[in-house]
Amino acid sequence: MAAATAALSLPARSQSTKLVLGQSAAFSGPAAQLGIQMNRGAKLCFDQVNANGGVNGASIELRTLDDAYDPAKCKANTEKFISDDVFALFGYVGTPTSLAALPLVKEAKIPFFGPFTGAMALRDPFNRYVFHVRASYDDETALIVKNLTSLGLRRIAVFRQNDSYGQAGLDGVVKALQAQGLTPVAVATVERNSVDVNAAVKAITAVKPDAVVQISAYKSCAAFIREARKAGYGGTFYNVSFVGTQALSDELGKDARGVVVSQVVPFPFGTTVGIVRDYHEALKAAGGELRQNYSSMEGYLAARVFVEGLKRSRGFTREGLIGGLESLQNQNFGGFNLQFSSKDHVASRFVELSMLTEDGGVRR
Repeated sequence: MAAATAALSLPARSQSTKLVLGQSAAFSGPAAQLGIQMNRGAKLCFDQVNANGGVNGASIELRTLDDAYDPAKCKANTEKFISDDVFALFGYVGTPTSLAALPLVKEAKIPFFGPFTGAMALRDPFNRYVFHVRASYDDETALIVKNLTSLGLRRIAVFRQNDSYGQAGLDGVVKALQAQGLTPVAVATVERNSVDVNAAVKAITAVKPDAVVQISAYKSCAAFIREARKAGYGGTFYNVSFVGTQALSDELGKDARGVVVSQVVPFPFGTTVGIVRDYHEALKAAGGELRQNYSSMEGYLAARVFVEGLKRSRGFTREGLIGGLESLQNQNFGGFNLQFSSKDHVASRFVELSMLTEDGGVRR
């Protein structure tokens, strides 16, 4: 009975309606490329769906508001989306921003789909309105630590953003290291939306770690790498996916050589995986100067999964969408396996490592 009542919280849409999704993300400031690329990838999918008649006759509009990677702005944006009665929230970017929106999501009982974050605080405890396409930061940092220690690199430092995102990444590193009887040899921070890394560089290079795991956005991570190398540090740098692979490479230029980034979506430059070929075709059809990259690949994949859930929903209601998404069990999206259920809204635990090259490329 409760579910039936909740389904009435949003009026059923007609078969010729427009479904408006709200996306709060950084479209300005030092994390802007994360929001821009996530949005571009999603729009590639939604534009194709709309051009082919929509979903059961309904078109999809992805409405955006810039939060500049600021939690207070994200909260205000979310309040506006909810007051405007958008159908669902989609593709938010960042841990502190998504956490700022979470209480509003719970209160409004509005689907919150595909946030660009791997923080456990958004996954545990379970929230029936929140759906994750990507693996968690725990999954990413576990693979990073496994790779480092398998290479005999055990003195591991952490450079992290001084907020909930940086803490989530640090927690993952600490958990993975503790499993092997290790702890970080140093931890240093940078403020969100800042590139003031001098103190962090001094603290970390002083202990001469074998490797530095970075949990921040691309501008601060690039600044740290450049300054650490100027200080004579010769170790390895590892980043989690949220850094923004292409953006980090662009920031570093030739200095990108050998920097490792963990990834949670398929390699966007290949041709062997079906979902990647679809992404390439969508890029080609869109024209312009759009480039293949991991962030837009994630946006495209999230949009594809959302559309499939919408196709399976019983009527255009929020509860119908939740039911449609939860029916996506043991699904293969062009070679990328995903699964939701009524008790688990984390679709994938896929993680692999990539390495940046000095010519702006990425290899696995």
